[in-house]
Amino acid sequence: MKQEVKLTHVYLMPGMAADSAIFEKLSLPEERFKVHLLEWEIPELNESLEKYSERMTKHILHENIALIGVSFGGVIVQEMAKHLDLYRLIIISSVKCTKELPARMRFASRTGLFKMIPTSLATYVDHFEKFAFGDFLKKRARLYKQYISITDKQYLDWAIKNMVNWKCEKPDEKVIHIHGDRDEVFPIKNIEKAIVVKGGTHIMIINRFRWFNENLPELIITGKMKNKKENKKNNKEL
Repeated sequence: MKQEVKLTHVYLMPGMAADSAIFEKLSLPEERFKVHLLEWEIPELNESLEKYSERMTKHILHENIALIGVSFGGVIVQEMAKHLDLYRLIIISSVKCTKELPARMRFASRTGLFKMIPTSLATYVDHFEKFAFGDFLKKRARLYKQYISITDKQYLDWAIKNMVNWKCEKPDEKVIHIHGDRDEVFPIKNIEKAIVVKGGTHIMIINRFRWFNENLPELIITGKMKNKKENKKNNKEL
């Protein structure tokens, strides 16, 4: 008699202001995993990061799950993990502690410069593609238009404030960190103890989805990568 394989519930948290569409090309074997997509909620007035993250745990409906977050979503899942009993915690294109933040973000935190970012301009995201020049900028503009779903000023002000001011002195040793060596938001030079994706940028969850489809199942199940030879092959996909 064939033994039934137990499903692992996998919850995915997108990056800042993005919706779960960033995971649309991610494919995990359905006989082994059940995927659940999390979405951002508008924070309450003056809500702390800790309270927001605790509130987000209401969407976790299963026990012993794999929780995965991208970019600022990676920070949120690490805070959520403090209130959950997890099977696996994975962050992508994110940071594990304050010292991994780039110098410009730490400077913005110390000086309060983050308050000067004109987040109200996000309401014009639909116009980005129209005024972008060159193939690269037009491609990036289409990506922003396709995946950025939250332009609410209260949310953006809150998210930027809590990203640059995140306080975490000691990383959770159970975190599995996946990071691209060409990440322009969180430069690899500041990142420690990560699985490095060669050529991966900050949006590699979108344009390097084949790497994740090949490697995430093993990482979720065992917490380890496949052999280096396979990984080297997958790094050349794009």
